[in-house]
Amino acid sequence: MRMTMEHEAVQIGSLGLPGELVLPPEPIGVVAFAHGSGSSRLSPRNLFVARVLHDHHLGTLVFDLLTEAEADDRGNVFNIGLLGARIEAALDWLALRSGVSGLRVGLFGASTGAAAALRAAADRPAQVAAVVSRGGRPDLAGDRLTRVSSPTLLIVGGLDTEVLRLNRAALRAMTCRKRLEIVPGASHLFEEPGTLDAAAHLAGAWFETHLASGPKR
Repeated sequence: MRMTMEHEAVQIGSLGLPGELVLPPEPIGVVAFAHGSGSSRLSPRNLFVARVLHDHHLGTLVFDLLTEAEADDRGNVFNIGLLGARIEAALDWLALRSGVSGLRVGLFGASTGAAAALRAAADRPAQVAAVVSRGGRPDLAGDRLTRVSSPTLLIVGGLDTEVLRLNRAALRAMTCRKRLEIVPGASHLFEEPGTLDAAAHLAGAWFETHLASGPKR
């Protein structure tokens, strides 16, 4: 039997970036999504992962990191500083939001969004309890990478050889609690049957462990 979910259209930050907050009954934590380059809050892959996280009793916040005008400038999707600032705005919004302000927060990033999530985690350690990167570019977080203290899971497709190389290097550089999970047979977008589901459940287990245990930091 499926849980009854609470869906709410929301606006994040001073720019009113559109998004959706979804809460299962009695959530154990909430995860904010940072989509990858050229994507938006409507990313089918992120929405699929969000549904899996709901089954792990986690709330989700999926929102646009850029305005429509900003998204028209291709350079902005690689502006990690700008994207990281938008994630920080979402963290501030969650901290004040009735019903979720007492929950621990995780960040789920894909592609360039993963670098932005790691940057935000480094700058806001007290607000980020865990990070998951799917097919991410943690190398783009620059010197922030070594400052991340939040437990971090890197998920990479086994066929995504260059990104896998970059993630292995990032794993060596990071000093927080960390793990690399390789999904066999998956390419960069996890389009192969069963691969995105595998990644989503890995993320769900990581967040369930680190958002549900202990008091909010």
